[in-house]
Amino acid sequence: MSSKTKIIVLHMREIIYTAIFAVLGIVIICLLFFMFSSGEKKQSAGKKKYAPGIYTSTVTLNNTNLEVEVAVDKEKINSIRISNLDETVAAMYPLIQPTIEEIAEQVCESQSLDNIRLSEDNPYTSQILLNAIDEALKKAVAS
Repeated sequence: MSSKTKIIVLHMREIIYTAIFAVLGIVIICLLFFMFSSGEKKQSAGKKKYAPGIYTSTVTLNNTNLEVEVAVDKEKINSIRISNLDETVAAMYPLIQPTIEEIAEQVCESQSLDNIRLSEDNPYTSQILLNAIDEALKKAVAS
């Protein structure tokens, strides 16, 4: 019986490189898994359930409180408007009414606050109103 013994010489550097690449491969696979599995949750979360009603949030402009009303039914946003916009406030802030109408049209069409195009003429007014709408919708979400 003859046995031929083979001696394999492994350099420590090769073992370390192999271990590092194996760990990186596992990390990349885990990241891909979490990235693509969370996408399914976002799609199902896109269809929110609301408690039907009219929800309000307040915007303060120069010591004047404006009520932003968001009317929702069980599954969709029906309308958005400012409830107590009087002539004085409309004269002092002429961009309020056209801006709320533009945002309301986009939100009711898309049923989401994502990807709303803010007007270049009045981005700050748009952002203030968008924040108020978001606050009212948070009140409307059914648990």
